[in-house]
This record gives sequence, C-alpha cells and structure tokens, in this order.
Amino acid sequence: MRGIRKIHVATEEIRLEAGRPVEPPLITVIVAAVMQNPWAGRPFVEDLHPEILGFAHDLGALLAGRLVDEFGSSDAVEAYGKSSVVGVDGEIEHANAMVHTLMFGDPIRAQVDGASTLVFANTRGGPGAPIVVPMVHKREMLERTHYHTAQTSIADAPRADEVVVAVAGASRSRPFPRIGDRDLDQPHR
Repeated sequence: MRGIRKIHVATEEIRLEAGRPVEPPLITVIVAAVMQNPWAGRPFVEDLHPEILGFAHDLGALLAGRLVDEFGSSDAVEAYGKSSVVGVDGEIEHANAMVHTLMFGDPIRAQVDGASTLVFANTRGGPGAPIVVPMVHKREMLERTHYHTAQTSIADAPRADEVVVAVAGASRSRPFPRIGDRDLDQPHR
C-alpha cells in the first residue's frame, strides 16, 4: 500500500498477575502502520473524503490481516480496538479521518469475525508518543471482562507529517476480572 513507511508489531504475553499464574496467558498484539498524513502541509481541507476513499478499506484489511496472522487465527482474537496518532503538523480530525469509517472498520470486523463497534483513541504526538488502543469484546461490546487497553510506542513515529494507525487484539479477558459479573450501574444504596 502506498504511503506506508513501516509496519510496527508489538506483542505482550502476560503469564503472571498479582503473583498468580494467568492460564492461559493473556496475549495482546498491536499492529500499526506509519504513513504519510495525506493532508499535512496543505491549507485547511474542507472535504477529507476523497483521500479516505483512496486508503481506508485497504488499510483496514492490511492491519486486520496482520493482526490475525500474529494470533494464528481469527478465533484466537476475543477483543479488539483501534487508534491513531497524528503528527504535530496534522489536525486531530486527520487522526479521526484515518479510522472512523465503515470502509476502515468493516474489513477488520470481517477478518476477526467481530460484530462490536471498534472502540478508539485518537491523539496528536511526536516520535515516541504513546499509542494507546482501548479494546472491547469483538462480539459483545458490554462484556466488561474484555475491557482492555494495549499500549506501545515507535521511537521515530509519528514524524510531523505522518499518522500512526493501529489495530489491536487480545486473546482473552483481563486476568482475574472481578467487575463483569454484576450490574455495577445501579445506584449505591
């Protein structure tokens, strides 16, 4: 795909939490594309859609394909999410434009056999900025046991005229979840 400088993959495997073994281990994977911001260096662009149409579907399919490859199958992914970090010459709206379309999200849902909304975080930053990806269960958004956050950074990205676009997945619930079994939204009496 044109405009991608590099792909960054970060994997974490949690085997011990609070001194207790995590069985099976919790695996989280982030796959991020570092790419040229198509709107950087231009005067204010009113209509972002022409550029979105040129990359959104292929970018979503590429990142989701790599995510599934890292896990070995779509069945191994239980939670997912997305994120983008725009470089300092870009607008926050550019970060949003990269990931907030069905053209980007539908290929991800299709490849991981998901149905839930892809939760997101979109920020601005420079090289080494945190790439934080919130996640929810891929089929049941309100399954609180699968509320996760994965994080990574890339030492040389995003440059001022770039955007980092990321998708993430988790193999299971958080270790030892203790808030998902009861309705905690009721007023305290």
